[in-house]
Amino acid sequence: MTAQNPRIASAADVARRLQPVVVGGDILAYSYVRELHRAYGVERTIVLAAHDIKMLSTSRFTDYRLEPNVHDPEGLYDALERVAAEVSAADPERVLLVLGCDDCHARMLSSGKERLEAAGYTVPYLDFALLDDITQKRRFYELCAQLDIPYPRTWYFSCGPDGPEELPVHDFPYPLIAKPSNSAQFQEATIEGWRKIYEIDSPEELAEVWRSIRTSDYDNELVLQDFIPGGDDAIRTLTTFSDASGELRVVSGGVVCLQDHDPTALGNPLCIMGEREQAIIDGARRFLKEVGYRGFANFDIKHDERDGSFRFFEVNTRCGRNTYYMSLGGQNFVELIVREFILGEAIEYREAYDPFVYSCVPRYVLDRSMENRARLQQALEVLRRTPEPYPLHYAPDSFLHNFWARVMHVNQIPKFKRFYWDTDGKQLK
Repeated sequence: MTAQNPRIASAADVARRLQPVVVGGDILAYSYVRELHRAYGVERTIVLAAHDIKMLSTSRFTDYRLEPNVHDPEGLYDALERVAAEVSAADPERVLLVLGCDDCHARMLSSGKERLEAAGYTVPYLDFALLDDITQKRRFYELCAQLDIPYPRTWYFSCGPDGPEELPVHDFPYPLIAKPSNSAQFQEATIEGWRKIYEIDSPEELAEVWRSIRTSDYDNELVLQDFIPGGDDAIRTLTTFSDASGELRVVSGGVVCLQDHDPTALGNPLCIMGEREQAIIDGARRFLKEVGYRGFANFDIKHDERDGSFRFFEVNTRCGRNTYYMSLGGQNFVELIVREFILGEAIEYREAYDPFVYSCVPRYVLDRSMENRARLQQALEVLRRTPEPYPLHYAPDSFLHNFWARVMHVNQIPKFKRFYWDTDGKQLK
């Protein structure tokens, strides 16, 4: 299905007329910048962030602007409206496209879509009612059950005033995983000992985690889940792009060779090797069609060695921070956003599984951290044949940008020493 009123008539006009605005300062933010330049020759992407992130602010392809209030809805909308007025005054033919980098900004851009569209933006996110529905973990698992998509055994507890003072901590199997039902609200909450995901080893630890969350300003549900055995390489990631009718158009995915073990970033893949699994693709296709999903989605999955199933954990209603791996698999990911939402082009079905390894860590970190040595050797062999496996290195960019990209790369070594090697692979608590 194509858009009825394309914002720009042809791909040849994108570089001249498109003005992308990226909100956030992480790896995905730079991936947008580099892939816009690589696909269309976009020379300047406006980036709004709360802090000076050197690898972005030194890029010759960014117009980097410090906006301290972009994590607040009103602050974000105000900043974007100011940018829109400035761009329109300079060139009324410019077409604005806004792109976010995390759950928090995806929710705000979706919630404020009508206001932002009135300011002139194309907002390639779901309508808020749908986004809010399917990102609640309980609702996601209800849909999985309905569509015969495997997911872990799960319990839910309200952290609000109606929730229990104490949990029946001795009734659960251990180890457990604890995580918020509403990730975006949890990200903004003030919680003693905050972690993105909690690995719980005992009833006493669960009681302490519950106390810290129950007494915080997070008032949604806490999700407890059966721990699926297996290391990082049991984790799978799938990125999908679907059209306005919910039909899957492009898919890519792989096995997570290594994930971040910093408690504040636990679960973020740092090395991914392309690997196709039909069961995962089929489950995602059913989900997307059922809810009428348009645009990018990212699914987190884990292989359960106990029964051979692939258990779905959640859907991120946006590009994942590692979506650049789709580009490595053969499909420039930003091109899909521009074609669907700006040019109004029909997108042919494609599976982006050219052999690739996406890696944000030096080889030394992989050598020392990956316990599955056969998988390590396989990954290293594919890595040697992967052009530009590190999303932050981009030869056409400035010397300073690539210097800071290199610094971030090398800094993974002391980070892994602190959070992984010195703890024998246990989560630092």
